[in-house]
Amino acid sequence: MSTEFAAVLHDMLAGAGVPVAARRWADGELAPGLAVWRQLAGLGVTALAVPEKWDGLGASPLDLVAACEELGHHAVPGPVAESLAAVPALLAGLDDASPEWLAAPGGADLRADWLAGLAAGDLIATLAVPPRLPFAADAEAAGLVLLAKADVVQVAGTGASHRSVDAARSLSAVTGHGLVARGAGAAVARALDMGTLACSAQLLGAGRALLEASVRHVSVRTQFGRPVGAFQAVKHKLADVAIGLEFARPLLDAAAAALGDGSATSGRDVSAAKVACADAASLAARAALQVHGAIGYTAEHDLSLWLTKVRALVGAWGSQAEHRERVMAALADGDLS
Repeated sequence: MSTEFAAVLHDMLAGAGVPVAARRWADGELAPGLAVWRQLAGLGVTALAVPEKWDGLGASPLDLVAACEELGHHAVPGPVAESLAAVPALLAGLDDASPEWLAAPGGADLRADWLAGLAAGDLIATLAVPPRLPFAADAEAAGLVLLAKADVVQVAGTGASHRSVDAARSLSAVTGHGLVARGAGAAVARALDMGTLACSAQLLGAGRALLEASVRHVSVRTQFGRPVGAFQAVKHKLADVAIGLEFARPLLDAAAAALGDGSATSGRDVSAAKVACADAASLAARAALQVHGAIGYTAEHDLSLWLTKVRALVGAWGSQAEHRERVMAALADGDLS
């Protein structure tokens, strides 16, 4: 189902004017980007990680990866990993915690309302989980902002914000002001892994887009009377990018399968996927800049949407060093399965 779903999603996003929406999002005009999110909701993307009992699809992490890869492929603005993966996983995982829900009129179940809203696309959410995720991304678009510290989850308010290197992404400091749950350590850990998985998929998708843009460019740009892509050095450079992306994909799929199965190795596998996808996307970005030449450095060229997104997401959801350390720790403990 993942392949067919990704194809449908690709076709929809290709006609949705995402580059224009992303540029206007960067200027503070969210309406076109939110219209794209409503289209995503219409295809069920916002419901993928929400369990069926809360009106979601309860899809597998493999389906979520397929969707997030396409969102990265098209540089969709907004808190993708947060709203589509991490927050649904966090809220759903609180079943096993000690909930202390905020008071709601008529004794309403706020968690059920939040999850149903996320599934329907009526609610966009973001979160901060310091120290790995110290700021909440795109809080200005979110109707729900959460803060998770250790095993405590709170509703949060936002403070000072600044633009990321990706102009279509803001980062806001948050302060908790309403208790949601205590004893939520396991739910927070799963939310971090789900968010990291989704971020990795975005990176893989962005890397694909950069490779495709590079191939198109070197096919039409000429030098010495020949297409630039005819030169062996350029062919080798882009082949290295293609190999990096292809080698990252099995690690991403393995991490998604491990999370779906509840495997004891899922944390290690997610970190391995993040390292591989981030490295592959970074290589794609460097190659794209080199083969495009000076025009690749201009903000006016659409290439910049993917270049800056890769730069922002590589450091999001934990640094490369943190994730490498996590993998090495698992291997040192004899976890070779």
